[in-house]
Amino acid sequence: MTPSVNQQTTLKRSLLLTLTWLVFSVIFLAPLSVILIEGLSKGLEFFWQTCANPSAVSALKLTLLATVLSVILNIIFGVMAAWCVTKYDFVGKKLLITLIDLPFSISPIIVGLIYILLYGSQSILYPFLMKYNLQVIYAVPGIVLATIFVTFPFVARSLISLMQEQGNAEEEAARLLGANGWQIFWHVTFPNIRWALLHGIVMCTARAMGEFGAVSIISGHIEGLTNTLPLQIEILYNEYNATAAFSISLILLFMSMIILLIRQWCERKITNAHSETGQ
Repeated sequence: MTPSVNQQTTLKRSLLLTLTWLVFSVIFLAPLSVILIEGLSKGLEFFWQTCANPSAVSALKLTLLATVLSVILNIIFGVMAAWCVTKYDFVGKKLLITLIDLPFSISPIIVGLIYILLYGSQSILYPFLMKYNLQVIYAVPGIVLATIFVTFPFVARSLISLMQEQGNAEEEAARLLGANGWQIFWHVTFPNIRWALLHGIVMCTARAMGEFGAVSIISGHIEGLTNTLPLQIEILYNEYNATAAFSISLILLFMSMIILLIRQWCERKITNAHSETGQ
């Protein structure tokens, strides 16, 4: 007997789901399982000792510092850029949008090399930096600058499409009623974009915590001073201390899972907000 249409559809769906889960398991679940198993292979005591090591603690602090500073600055830049792009027409608008997307197309390693050329010992700015005792390369400021560069599109991109969709009608109405720019932003614009802004912050945070390429070039790998968590993992692995490297990786994995949950919550809020607007 020839299978019915419903049976064929069910069979195709089952095959597609099986293939999807197979690919997902090979690419994502298997590596994550390896990290979890290897990181705890020597027990919880070894795991806690590795995480409490001064080098690991310093790397965690620097990762959090670079992440917080880059996120704060990207919030300010992202909101300003999204406001300008969506609320005004000006010469160079398309160029600004293109520049916002630029970090997506540039390798982070190239970003690190660019900053070395700008602030390194062979640059024009180097005498000025030395005059005022400003260390950028192989120091925390360079790591923060590199992290900002590779993460700054996320907040702006999360806001621009939403603000373009919403238009300027509410802001114009508030302006006609006598509200100033700050009042319009806080009482009209911000309530409409708050979940999209939080989503951009979450994505920016995830990218900042895991940044490796640009930071690896610009940090100098100074233990206890310029090593972030990804760099500390690389150092431990290159020293054939794989278990310790996987143990530190568990910290990043745990932080990433928290960010993933927050992201899903933000996306649910954005979807609900769109549904309410549609109604």
